[in-house]
Amino acid sequence: MSDLVTRAQLTMLAKLLHVPVERVQHLEHLGADQLFALRDRMAGIMFDENAEMFSRIAMLVPIVPLQIAMPIVQKVTSPEMAGRSAGAVAVAHPKKAAAAMTMVDIAYGASAAAFLDPRAVAKIAHVAPHGPVVDIANELMRRKDYITGGLFVDAATPELIRAIEAGVDDDEGLIRTGAYVHSGKVVSDILRVIIDASPGRIARLITTVVGGSDDLQIAALSVFARIDADLIEIIGDTLFEQEDPDAVGALVRNFVANDAISELMQFVGHLSESALRTFGANPVVNEQDLLEAAVTAAADHDDPNVWHGLLNIADAADTDVQRRVLELVVAGDGELPTRVATSATDADLWPLLLRILANQSADLQEQVAASWGSSLPAQVQETVLVRARELGLEEQLRPATAAMSAAG
Repeated sequence: MSDLVTRAQLTMLAKLLHVPVERVQHLEHLGADQLFALRDRMAGIMFDENAEMFSRIAMLVPIVPLQIAMPIVQKVTSPEMAGRSAGAVAVAHPKKAAAAMTMVDIAYGASAAAFLDPRAVAKIAHVAPHGPVVDIANELMRRKDYITGGLFVDAATPELIRAIEAGVDDDEGLIRTGAYVHSGKVVSDILRVIIDASPGRIARLITTVVGGSDDLQIAALSVFARIDADLIEIIGDTLFEQEDPDAVGALVRNFVANDAISELMQFVGHLSESALRTFGANPVVNEQDLLEAAVTAAADHDDPNVWHGLLNIADAADTDVQRRVLELVVAGDGELPTRVATSATDADLWPLLLRILANQSADLQEQVAASWGSSLPAQVQETVLVRARELGLEEQLRPATAAMSAAG
């Protein structure tokens, strides 16, 4: 199963090509970044193939007054043709294009928006009138055309984002649109503007997610798993402070059922200590389906953030959960224990891993250390010993360190 961002990019590529998503499903192995680049190149080719004709249309703009041209265009030109030609107008005459937006029928403008060249949108974003943009955004939300909305988020200025936040009341629509934005940095920048303009909006968004449909919750996780670490803390604190533990448990079960566990682990990897404690006490953490899915997700990903999330959960949970996680790791394929140790070294996760290991029986400690065998370089073994001393866990970890030394 592809990750959530890859799924979104496949959907957007299918819409660009006007085909069912199943027609492009075979491309999922490319991953989100390459799919984004492929879609961007294909869009460029498609918009450029008629560039000469559209540039001729743009030449008429200074000649025909907008008050005369706009009503005629909307009566005799299809939204698709208007959208495609608007790109050339925007590049050649950005101020004229911005002025034309004030004269566009909202329904017509929303239909044309799907055919706009995103490169041209970037040319006029700074001069675009906020009122028509907000009206068209609301119409796109009403139509549930979140893909079109997501296409133009990259170009939105902070001022335009504030206007949309104030003028668009559809929390679900904002979340679903965010799921189609490729860049986590762009999503983070937008959330910062929203928090600055309307701090209470975050609590509203989370309430909408928790009470929403399964697919809305998946869309929200795609957004929240990619934002900056400090923003994840804000989202996590709000989630665990205001939502009922049963509702949070149902949310997590939905993520497990929809193969979104790696994104959940990436999110959990940046929770605050208080949020982690609350999550660790939630009964859902004791469910074997979650633990097995989390270990499998970590095994399938090179991103140490997934291991970070898993170890964070285990560290915040009771010793029984910690034991079961370690047993799943040891029982996995032969390389899994080594991958844990590698991630612990690369992402400085040894304090987490050693605290968890110190809570276990001598027998399990020896099994874990033996599973590492001689695969740990001498430098890493020394790091483990130093960290054990720094954490004051030398005595508790003696079975593990002895077994590790013997294996080495």
